[in-house]
Amino acid sequence: MPSGIWKTSWKSGPAAHSTGPGSSVVVSVTEFTTHRPWGTPAVAFEGMRLRRGWPRTPGAVAVRLWMDPGPRLNRSGSVTVWADEASLMRFVARPDHLRVVRAFRGRGVMRSALRETVLGEAGAGVPPAADTGLAPLWADAERILTGGGPWS
Repeated sequence: MPSGIWKTSWKSGPAAHSTGPGSSVVVSVTEFTTHRPWGTPAVAFEGMRLRRGWPRTPGAVAVRLWMDPGPRLNRSGSVTVWADEASLMRFVARPDHLRVVRAFRGRGVMRSALRETVLGEAGAGVPPAADTGLAPLWADAERILTGGGPWS
């Protein structure tokens, strides 16, 4: 598995400022592997479109999109941080998200991992847009994405 994943900066959601040290959050790591590499740019474009609305997504703490620049260039996805699982489920059921899922159904394989974790001191008072506050969450996600950790 390649280790040089391209990633966006973290983008804060409205729940970012109500989380701090000791706050329980839900982290979702997703991966979409297209059957054909030329499908990845369209997937990435739709991910960026959803990311633009992130500051208005209820319960959203932070989002980071990623893409694998490996030889096939066919893996991309997101790492999202939520105030609770109910907020994630509301996002998943939103019409704009469902439109993207339906548009790419049959064009690749999706997998995801969901973890509940507690923010430590590193996240104290640091807006999630600053990479340092969410570095431990990204490190855990990157281990999964590079094959160093389990998806389950």
